[in-house]
Amino acid sequence: MCKDRSIMAALVLLLGTAACGPVPVYYRQGADVSLLQSDELGCAAQALRDAPVANQIRQHPPVFYPGRKVCSGGSCYYRPGYWADGGIYTVDVNKPLRQRLEKSCMATKGYQQIALKRCTRPNPAAVAGPQLAPLSDASCAQRNKDGSTSIRTGG
Repeated sequence: MCKDRSIMAALVLLLGTAACGPVPVYYRQGADVSLLQSDELGCAAQALRDAPVANQIRQHPPVFYPGRKVCSGGSCYYRPGYWADGGIYTVDVNKPLRQRLEKSCMATKGYQQIALKRCTRPNPAAVAGPQLAPLSDASCAQRNKDGSTSIRTGG
């Protein structure tokens, strides 16, 4: 039970730090934002056709917890060891290939993938404009509810 709690705590910590890190975005100065979103969606769809989701179910190896000596009131006994099952998880084996295909497709359209800091205050109205503006130290990115990304020239 304690092991499950520590795994859950580590997962929450990992997800929390991932939400604070930089946002990977495609960028080409002066490109129309609508064209960027269209190109990104088209490349993602093509990559999905070329490398479809291929989930595999896997299992971590089992773990053996050895027995221990327990002493109480002058008498001792040994608790037996036991095996704990390894966790079961799913892996999409085509995901790395799909990401490479999407990145290659976007590169042929003139975009490069960059990492921008995450915007501190979500504000859907503060998008840079109809075209991607030059980047500055104050530039940031935010993920929108629909899955798209907005690049802003101010934090």
